[in-house]
Amino acid sequence: MKTLDYLHLNEKKVAGVVSALHRLLADFQVHYTNLRGFHWEIKGHGFFVLHGKFEDMYNDAAEKVDEIAERILMLGGTPENKFSEYLKVAQVKEISGVTCGSEAVDHILETYSYLIGEERKVIELANEAGDDATADLMTGYLKEQEKMVWMLVAFSSGSCKK
Repeated sequence: MKTLDYLHLNEKKVAGVVSALHRLLADFQVHYTNLRGFHWEIKGHGFFVLHGKFEDMYNDAAEKVDEIAERILMLGGTPENKFSEYLKVAQVKEISGVTCGSEAVDHILETYSYLIGEERKVIELANEAGDDATADLMTGYLKEQEKMVWMLVAFSSGSCKK
């Protein structure tokens, strides 16, 4: 028997979920690498806050990469592990040389906007396939990312008015 038989999931029904997770894995790998670069290259105002925050964010992205890859395996797929392959399908683009905190935050907000949209699509596909666990995983990501977006927007909204 296959793992899917024990999970009471149909391979044909979860094929679209697996495909969407492959793309999401590629996007998260590029996002992770971009966050590492922001962490290493950040300078100037906000350095102390952003340097640590970017580290937290790339550690979180690394954990999500592992969770997505393991979910692909549970659903009968084989996750890609080569960056050259990720770059062929990822919509998140590689970014380097960003030293300004506000520019890095803007890039991160754009990436979160994209990832959130893709995760909502995965939830729809998972619901159609009866795959509650994948839908739940993505819902957890949304909860965290929506809060992070709110915090980054608040951080970048400028100076306080009296």
